[in-house]
Amino acid sequence: MGSGGRTGIGVVSGFVLRMLRESIPLPQTVLAERLGIDLGTVQGWESGRRPLGNIRAMDLLQLRRTLAPLGADGSLLGWLDAAMDADRILTAVLHPSADPADHPLAGWVQSRETAHLVAWAVRGIIPPALQPHANRRRRGPAPAGPQLSAADRADFFAQLRRTAESAGRAGERGLLLRRQSLYLASYDPAPDAEDWAEQALRTMRPALALRDYTPRWIEARTAATVAARRGDPVPLYDFVDALAADQHSELANLAYWAYWLGSMPPTQPDDDFLHRPDPTAWNPPHLFQQLTGSLHDAPGTVDLYVHSLHTLLRLHPWLPLADPASARHLRERAVELLDARVLSPVSRHDVEAVHYLLQQTN
Repeated sequence: MGSGGRTGIGVVSGFVLRMLRESIPLPQTVLAERLGIDLGTVQGWESGRRPLGNIRAMDLLQLRRTLAPLGADGSLLGWLDAAMDADRILTAVLHPSADPADHPLAGWVQSRETAHLVAWAVRGIIPPALQPHANRRRRGPAPAGPQLSAADRADFFAQLRRTAESAGRAGERGLLLRRQSLYLASYDPAPDAEDWAEQALRTMRPALALRDYTPRWIEARTAATVAARRGDPVPLYDFVDALAADQHSELANLAYWAYWLGSMPPTQPDDDFLHRPDPTAWNPPHLFQQLTGSLHDAPGTVDLYVHSLHTLLRLHPWLPLADPASARHLRERAVELLDARVLSPVSRHDVEAVHYLLQQTN
């Protein structure tokens, strides 16, 4: 049983554990022997029948300290916490508590890794960093990922909609619960998902008209980015235009990127860190690398990326010298974007400014 008497789900952490074991490589029998447990326990963990999130903290620590010396991939070990968090979210959505304030999406700002792992379970979208491990050849009929059953996937999105709609009953946590539910709901492939998302976002859209930073700023960012994911980039164009007019908003945007991209510790229980953005709280070279590496041509989204990079480089003009490889890649992408003419006029100016700054440090 999971927290609060709910049936626990362990498919995501189980599959990550499987990839960890295969990265050594090590048979299940040998891992069970090294841990001093029976084979059925390891099989239960990897299948998700026995959620890793339910085991004692000391047992989890022992598991980590057994895998690392055996040669498990260190980058995969870093995904284990996010995988257990993803299972916790799946459990909470599929087996909801009577009180929305108890929902994990109401009490913690999810990381990109957690969100991408949830998407893997409900849509089969493999996180890019895990593709080499997920695509490993396996003998016999083996699952290709931590996907839920078709019935559970449909129920997940139906319950997620109810969670977003009832978020107002979560008190002060309601905003966080609603926006994080809406983000995950944007993965819903149902034919009516776009209409539902538009209706759900309607209450957030007024925040897009606010030109200075307010506690509702994150609503504007959420509404704009979800709309862009749904194929309407105009709200995100407007959001980027508004960013340039307010320094607090600029710093809040970088703070959110830093959290989302792993450039600061994933330890935020709410959105207060955006109200008081602290540039010393994140790792600028890591953020520069992650923003540059994630830059792609999706309408609207590319505008947010390039504006964020422009802000970051103005704040830390030394970054190209600290990471010449990322600077070279960004310089090449800037030329491609200028040639492709896919940017709004404001974002085109941002790219030109980024290219100029990079040229100065070449």
